[in-house]
Amino acid sequence: MSTSAHGTTPYYYVPQPSRHPAMMALGLFFVILGAGQWINGVEWGQWSLYFGLAWVAVVLFQWFRDAVRESEGGLYSRKIDLSYRWSMSWFIFSEVMFFGAFFTALWWMRAHSVPALGGIDNAVLWPDFKGLWPTAAPGVTASPGNIIEPFQTMTPFWLPTINTALLLSSGVTLTIAHHALRENHRGKTIAFMWATVILGLVFLFVQGYEYYHAYVDLNLKLTSGAYGSTFFLLTGFHGFHVLVGMLMLLFITLRLMKGHFTADRHFGFEGAAWYWHFVDVVWLGLYVLVYWL
Repeated sequence: MSTSAHGTTPYYYVPQPSRHPAMMALGLFFVILGAGQWINGVEWGQWSLYFGLAWVAVVLFQWFRDAVRESEGGLYSRKIDLSYRWSMSWFIFSEVMFFGAFFTALWWMRAHSVPALGGIDNAVLWPDFKGLWPTAAPGVTASPGNIIEPFQTMTPFWLPTINTALLLSSGVTLTIAHHALRENHRGKTIAFMWATVILGLVFLFVQGYEYYHAYVDLNLKLTSGAYGSTFFLLTGFHGFHVLVGMLMLLFITLRLMKGHFTADRHFGFEGAAWYWHFVDVVWLGLYVLVYWL
């Protein structure tokens, strides 16, 4: 059993009953209700969605604030630290499965679905279809039924390559910040953490411009056949994860500036770092499979 300036740390801290789970469920109810109604043309659905998102944001702020107070109050022992590590590990594993499903869908369409549609078995139904990837060759993009507008594919130069350099650089600055924290150099840690946050933010702006370029100049949209749907699903979900990771690192940086974390106890920092490095690795796979192959 360890001790702290705030008193004796419990062997395993059990918090008091909390309203946060019930409040979160209520907010998610309005989010799902609003999204379902809005997508079916009900006007008030969007306001229910916005209200639910705002409610969720407030609950998250309060929930995280309480967790920070418990941590800084010396209530978390080694057992709690270990449970957080296992929880974060399983969460990242679930994210691996999430992106694995989309990468598998990309492979299945490229290797099986599209070639099968252009095979002899479907020659009667689609005599002019060409089973090529990307689906942007004559007779493929427009399709025999002319239901897909012609489009151009996204190449790795130069926006995706710039974003690759940005994410790899952010991984380096984050690692430097981690080593600085372990050596108790708080000023250096904060400086490199801000560099990491800025690199993540620039990545999001570059990806936003890439989407603008895809829609306006290439006519590449989510509706552009199998290629368009997999391109935007993979890059879009990854961009969302970059946003979440950047916000995690931002809040960790603000906590560092308030004096939180020590050289020996800083799993909040490490958990966010694990997540960011996972996002980096996913992007490398995405960069090769989506933009190069």
